[in-house]
Amino acid sequence: MDNERIISPIAYIRTDFPDKFGVPRQSGRVDSLAGEIVFLPEYSAPEAFRGIEEFSHLWLIFDFSLAHREGFSPTVRPPRLGGNTRVGVFASRSPFRPNSIGLSSVKLDGVEFRDGVAVLRVKGADLVDNTPIYDVKPYIPYSDSHPDALGSYSDIHADYSLDVVFPDDLLDIIPESKRRALTDTLSDDPRPSYQEDAEREYVMSFAGFDIGFRVKNKTLTVTSVKKL
Repeated sequence: MDNERIISPIAYIRTDFPDKFGVPRQSGRVDSLAGEIVFLPEYSAPEAFRGIEEFSHLWLIFDFSLAHREGFSPTVRPPRLGGNTRVGVFASRSPFRPNSIGLSSVKLDGVEFRDGVAVLRVKGADLVDNTPIYDVKPYIPYSDSHPDALGSYSDIHADYSLDVVFPDDLLDIIPESKRRALTDTLSDDPRPSYQEDAEREYVMSFAGFDIGFRVKNKTLTVTSVKKL
């Protein structure tokens, strides 16, 4: 019996991250980040979304489209463990999986129909711009939330954040509607966890700008803002 099946995107998400660097490591870490799930016309029938606004949050099933690779590795190196310690791929949320499928929980902020195309406005997504979406399902609090759950090594860094110094002359370059999301993203520390060079300048692309910054101790200082 052939159990293989080809699945295709039903939508694509639009976010302010053109590449992986800077994307929050988990959904919901930066609630202020806004995105839009734009459905393909064949999946945009209004009746397909009937009742969806009665849910506050959604699950997104998506493709790690920038992490495709040949072969299978049974272990991965989670960044939050310093990039050197290996754990089983099924004990991680690494994008490098046997099937490049991801799961993300986002807040539903509204539903629109634009020229016959359905658009879900969401917040808190941890996805690169133009990520393919395979399915959308409602988040059910009584079954999907487990307050007493254990998170292993991920619990160690659950409350980790940086203080952000963003000079006024540089902050003024950023559109006001994007400032909070950008600052919150920087506070979540975009760097690889194993890099601690205080003199190194990092550059993160966000909402059409390159944001340069350095980190010393637990303070991130923005050093440059350049429009792309």
